[in-house]
Amino acid sequence: MDRTIRQMRCALSQFSTREDSGELFIEGYFAVFNSNYELWPGATESVAPGAFDETISDDIRALIDHETRLVLGRTTVGTLELKIDSRGLWGKVKINPNDQDAINLYERVKRGDVDQCSFGFDILEEDTDYREDGSVHWTIKRVRLYEVSVVTFPAYEDTSVSARKRDYEALEKRKSEAWKEKIRKRLKGEEHGA
Repeated sequence: MDRTIRQMRCALSQFSTREDSGELFIEGYFAVFNSNYELWPGATESVAPGAFDETISDDIRALIDHETRLVLGRTTVGTLELKIDSRGLWGKVKINPNDQDAINLYERVKRGDVDQCSFGFDILEEDTDYREDGSVHWTIKRVRLYEVSVVTFPAYEDTSVSARKRDYEALEKRKSEAWKEKIRKRLKGEEHGA
């Protein structure tokens, strides 16, 4: 897969709002480890524990619906806090009371209208498991994280999933062609043994 294509994945999570000493926060899990996400029928992926270990201290932003103009917080200035625990990647965003977009989102999360999340990243390392039933599963082992988002709709970003599907289809085609060539050679007696 072309690692220059930024990936986006959504997780079903429960975000909550919290008020503490007059400050407002949105918090919850942006990614859950070992949870299968369906890319398309017969293709799933999961995020392994440790996938965020090398990137957690990077300059990461919290966005609304992946919109770069709608920044909620940032790790380098302390308005976004990210932690890794046994469940996954947890985050807390400190809401700016002077930012109407942030206040509107806070109220939507508080009411339960918006309660899901996503993260934008590059895959640096993964394992691929081709299963006997014809399905495939990717385990993402290491990423470069750019952003986390509170999102309205929990859907994979079409272009990144389409790119993964194209790569998978190309690999399947190459495997099929290699198998056909091996059979042709056997039939012609060019290859001996199994």
